[in-house]
Amino acid sequence: MTTANERVTALILAGTRPGGDPLASAEGVSHKALLDVGGRTVLDRVIDAVRGAGPERIVVLADDAAVVAIAEARGAECMVPATGPSQSVHNALEAFGAPMLVTTSDHALLRPDWIRQCIDDTPEAADLGVMLAPRRAVEEALPGNKRTYLKLGDGEWSGCNLFYLKTPRSREAIRLWMRIEQDRKKPWRMVAKIGPGMLLAYLFGRLSMADAIRRIGQRIGIRSELVAARDGLAAVDVDKPQDLELVRALMAEGR
Repeated sequence: MTTANERVTALILAGTRPGGDPLASAEGVSHKALLDVGGRTVLDRVIDAVRGAGPERIVVLADDAAVVAIAEARGAECMVPATGPSQSVHNALEAFGAPMLVTTSDHALLRPDWIRQCIDDTPEAADLGVMLAPRRAVEEALPGNKRTYLKLGDGEWSGCNLFYLKTPRSREAIRLWMRIEQDRKKPWRMVAKIGPGMLLAYLFGRLSMADAIRRIGQRIGIRSELVAARDGLAAVDVDKPQDLELVRALMAEGR
């Protein structure tokens, strides 16, 4: 995971939501990271994939004792998460610095080459790279599977839970994320933060995903870039029972 003489910290988000996670509870475990997929926990698989990309260090943000035990047994450092994901990432970035690759503990199918693509395809002059998968790539990988997409002028996109905080300036994006989380019940404030001009471009179908990510970055004084995933499976995480069923079936097929 070394590019242009950069030494990367890989951050895995494994905090616990207030009240616990319904899917974890249904499976009889305390946290989604402990879900069994093919005889191994999801977190174990994520750490394997991250380590395969060759980071300088692996940090797991976790407050569940069983999750911490797995992370430490696999040689990862652990850090107590904050009350929300944005504040947690902000704290980790302050503690370990950039460059930092951020992913989640429920990314059960994560592969080292997706991580390397997220890093390598982030332009040299960028501060932040955000990986999303175009719908055509997802449907090629998963014919007939129904997923949630964000529709823009250049098609539909699905998030991949992979972010590359390339420079210290990327903390401005985390601060914006924190402010948006605070205003999630006040949409007019969120619109003010991203800019009414960009909202109008979106409403009239003139805004591409790359333009949206770039313009949000410009608004906060950084260069942010889209990284389009080549493998549509990168958009699969484990949020719902259907996701877990899908992941287990793909593992059984050897995918």
